[in-house]
Amino acid sequence: MIEKLPLSSQQIIDSLKTNYGLNVISLILLPLGADINASVYKAQAKDKSYFLKLKHGHQHEFSVVLARFLYDSGISQVIPPVNTLQGQPILLISDCTLIVYPFIEGQDGFSRNLTEEQWITLGKAMRQVHETNIPLSIQNQIRREGYAPKWREAVRLLYPYVKDEHYGDEVALKLLKFMKENLALIHRLVDTAEQLSQKIKEHSPKFVLCHSDIHGGNVLIDNKNTLYIVDWDEPIMAPIERDLMFIGGGVANVWNNPHEEALFYQGYGKTEINPTILAYYRHERIVQDIAEYGQALLLSTVGGEGREIMYQHFIDMFEPNGVVDIAFKSIAL
Repeated sequence: MIEKLPLSSQQIIDSLKTNYGLNVISLILLPLGADINASVYKAQAKDKSYFLKLKHGHQHEFSVVLARFLYDSGISQVIPPVNTLQGQPILLISDCTLIVYPFIEGQDGFSRNLTEEQWITLGKAMRQVHETNIPLSIQNQIRREGYAPKWREAVRLLYPYVKDEHYGDEVALKLLKFMKENLALIHRLVDTAEQLSQKIKEHSPKFVLCHSDIHGGNVLIDNKNTLYIVDWDEPIMAPIERDLMFIGGGVANVWNNPHEEALFYQGYGKTEINPTILAYYRHERIVQDIAEYGQALLLSTVGGEGREIMYQHFIDMFEPNGVVDIAFKSIAL
């Protein structure tokens, strides 16, 4: 499970008062996120709440600069960071980096269905993101798509473990059994992603700013039904299909309804989607999850209760009309 970073609550509260002018009454560690080098908190002031992200190390968080830029460019669905009294978007505290946001009370797209209006709003917002002219000073800090084989190679390194069903703890043994039963599908996912990547390299699609992980978990709906797009930590300059593959993609077995997909594109507007690139991203996303979950569960015993959750996420991908089914169907688009 995610552990609290080595800073006391009082240190954080004192820093918020000194550097942000915030009189925080309470600080609650939240069990959110998958980054073992970060902790998130809810800070309660007298009449307002704040969301804090505390990362280990002193980092230049260009993601907060990007979020501020997108918000200032008129994309109201992006939540900008709260600046310090000195006008800075981050604060270096001890050996950590602190980022403060307004706290949005609500639910994510995994927990509730988007309304028709919210699907249209999401489509409009993503079109704005893709059409925003990003300054070179920000672009130069954003990774660019290279269709690298990193995750495919990582999955292939797991193949030998699948042959040994007596390796690891109880969760690892369950995963090995499941992987062995579905090994043909896993091979198909990896090999197809490889073939599609080679086809894409023969063309030069236009690169735009992409969120890179715009699934239901990164869409937040507040108590007034306002929609927000959160978690801009891993943006990428890539073809639009990098984001659009999530619409109808079925991550966590949601967003796989054709009616919802039609509403999104009603907001997004007319566009030409390259089916080869779309299929590549849907395959590659699954391959990455197989690699990351596989490495975490087969090559390590850490994680506590989180190991069972990761195992469940892994097998859920292979559910009927889940991401694997949808990825395979994408080939026929």
